[in-house]
Amino acid sequence: MNKKEDSLHDIFLSVMRLHYLRAHMLFEKDGIHPGQSSLLRVLFHHEGLSQKELANKLRIAPATLTVMIKRMEKVDLLEKKPDDVDKRVSRIYLSEKGKEVYKNVEQSMKILEKDSFNHLTTEEKLILRRLLMQMVDNLRISLKENNS
Repeated sequence: MNKKEDSLHDIFLSVMRLHYLRAHMLFEKDGIHPGQSSLLRVLFHHEGLSQKELANKLRIAPATLTVMIKRMEKVDLLEKKPDDVDKRVSRIYLSEKGKEVYKNVEQSMKILEKDSFNHLTTEEKLILRRLLMQMVDNLRISLKENNS
């Protein structure tokens, strides 16, 4: 592993880029951006969350979520409704079209997973999962230490 292209960092960046490109290709037919699939998934399983709750669940900035919601509302994937108790709070729901698109996204995710892990054995997938979870833990610790 002497060449720069063989570094773990560069290989990891290549995996992320190719995964994103394949996801984009799969989701494009449903008119959504890969980042929007997570919002569809959360709302499919937890309808009626507030924007603050959604931002926390998705671990994204509220401003980013606001832009995403506006774009998805424009194409009739989401509906905003005022909270029954506190009218200052908006609740977000999938529209009927949004529910249909999510079903297609779910199928696309299965294809993406198959494409990504096609020639890995069950044991290799378990090892990869463990290693990636360790990376997540390492980065979370690093973020906490550097934000203190």
